[in-house]
Amino acid sequence: MQTSDRGGRRVAGRRHLTAASIAALCVAGIAAGVATGPRVAVAQSSGPAGSGSGSAGSGSVGSASSPFARLFGGRPGTNSPVDLVFRVQGSDPGLERTLRNASVLTDTLAEGRLTGQDILAAARADYARLVAALYDNGYYSVVIAIRLDGVEASSIAPLDAPDRVQQVVVDVQTGPAFRYSRAQIAPLAPGTDLPTGYAVGEVARTSTIRQAARAGVEAWREQSHAKADVAATEIVASHPTATIDSRIALDPGPRVRFGKLTISGNQRMDPRRLRNIAGFPEGEPFDPEELDDVRRRLRRTGVFSAITLEEAEFLGPGDTLDVTLTVVEQKLRRVGIGFELSSQDGAAISGYWMHRNLLGGGERLRVDAAVRDIGSGTSGRDLLLGVRLDRPATLNADTTAYVEARAEQLREEDYDQDLGVLGIGFTYQPSERLTGDIALQYRRSRVDDDSDGISDFEVLALPIAVTWDRREPLMTDARRGFWLQGELTPFTGFEDTGSGARAVAEGRAYRSFGQTDRFTLAGRARAGSIFGPTIEETPREYLFYSGGGASVRGQPYQSLGAEAIVGSDGTTIETGGMSVANATAEIRYQLRERIGLVGFADAGKVWTDGSFGGDSDWHAGAGVGVRYNTPIGPLRFDVAGPVGGDTGEGVQVYLGLGQAF
Repeated sequence: MQTSDRGGRRVAGRRHLTAASIAALCVAGIAAGVATGPRVAVAQSSGPAGSGSGSAGSGSVGSASSPFARLFGGRPGTNSPVDLVFRVQGSDPGLERTLRNASVLTDTLAEGRLTGQDILAAARADYARLVAALYDNGYYSVVIAIRLDGVEASSIAPLDAPDRVQQVVVDVQTGPAFRYSRAQIAPLAPGTDLPTGYAVGEVARTSTIRQAARAGVEAWREQSHAKADVAATEIVASHPTATIDSRIALDPGPRVRFGKLTISGNQRMDPRRLRNIAGFPEGEPFDPEELDDVRRRLRRTGVFSAITLEEAEFLGPGDTLDVTLTVVEQKLRRVGIGFELSSQDGAAISGYWMHRNLLGGGERLRVDAAVRDIGSGTSGRDLLLGVRLDRPATLNADTTAYVEARAEQLREEDYDQDLGVLGIGFTYQPSERLTGDIALQYRRSRVDDDSDGISDFEVLALPIAVTWDRREPLMTDARRGFWLQGELTPFTGFEDTGSGARAVAEGRAYRSFGQTDRFTLAGRARAGSIFGPTIEETPREYLFYSGGGASVRGQPYQSLGAEAIVGSDGTTIETGGMSVANATAEIRYQLRERIGLVGFADAGKVWTDGSFGGDSDWHAGAGVGVRYNTPIGPLRFDVAGPVGGDTGEGVQVYLGLGQAF
């Protein structure tokens, strides 16, 4: 079947397209795109048909694949016995790629479905798929022909499909690009941000019409008009002038307040606690961001596998909007285990056990244990055991209270340390971007140095931390934005332990460029210092080291510290320093859909005194890495070596999930 609207007539094998079909496509998209509840019927209008012309271009590629093509993100379809040819007549050089990506035929051949029946079904489906893609690029006077070994696909009955097909030719005549002669939408809420493409003289893409309608409705909803909707659309195509006259009428509806919250689906969760955690603003002016906050708070507890908020179909008394919350609870318990292996530090095994809803109010109990440096040739075996209980919605919906206890046994090359920590704290998270934490900790440690005997440290600390995360996207593979964190820990020492404060600041920045953001520049800087006590009076776990995957790759873990404490036998004890600075630069290149390459350089410097004073030393490392994208983040494999300083030699290998930072 060919699709044509030229000359305003039907011909054999061709479908007649009018502006009514344009309006239908746009209106259907608008209705789906702005749907937030029950919708009002949308009016349509159409205009006359005309004609258009274009210039020629063509392209061909095989379209089946190696079984490894999708694994490594390559373009599938280089070894197919079926030749798929696109011939696009028009002035847009990127249109062929757009149509090929939209084509059902491309997907069918890439998946290795090569029977005549499969190819015929895909070809018949492609008429509508390609027309929609052309409309979305502003082409409304189009002719499409799809031929299977020279026979028009529309002329082949589904039951008469050929046994095999050797060549598929998709011939597209685009005609002229239509532009807006009018792009009207009203009434608009104050501060409405319409798409820049919805304006007189711009290419009349169906997507911009949908985006404009969606933006208009969402802007009214942000002004508490929860039932704002598209009241009517009028889209008139003039083929002689290649223009689109678009008018969208909005119905804001009344200002609305939140009504009652109805809860369903909870089995073990206390409904009262569930309401406290959700923080539903009953009686407050409607704001869609408040509903997003409710979802975020509930999701953060980890209790639920699914969370649905459904707005009522009709407004209640006094223009109030009731909301139904439906949740699905996850299994109560979870167990995890991890394993690491290093040629230098030996093996490490870690695991945890977690209860998601200990007392029925979303309380999360987690027990962590780890054994490190198993079989290490330079140090003894390290042990860790920790217990933490979190209670969400304490003080307010965005504040989580917690208590924790932790015990550690470190057997390092130069010293042994036993550490115990008891703490109580609060985490405040008003948004996904901003987090604050404050705690009260009692810490006691005993350190046994080979040359200085046993030292005891005892402190009461008040760690405070603020994190501002503006990365895009969040979490494991940022491409742009920044991440800032500041920590301040005032502490009071008992007996021979000094008093003072420990301060650490870290910043990360990301900038992507190139076609589809293939290149990303990433940088990290970290600085910290201890103010008040001398290095001898400072708990060893507060001191700063450099080296390893979290600071300077290519240098051994914690290989750079300070030698400022003189032992009883007159020898110098190697410990961490009182101040530190680290810097990292990376360039990341997305080679294929799932494969990325990274080059990086890291450097670090440690000082013996606070405020970045006293003696100092530095080191640096550089290397390369590979990233393999997975659904939960990129798998990281880095190889690095030292390029400055004298703290290491040879090659260090790092394997992890997520970018290095």
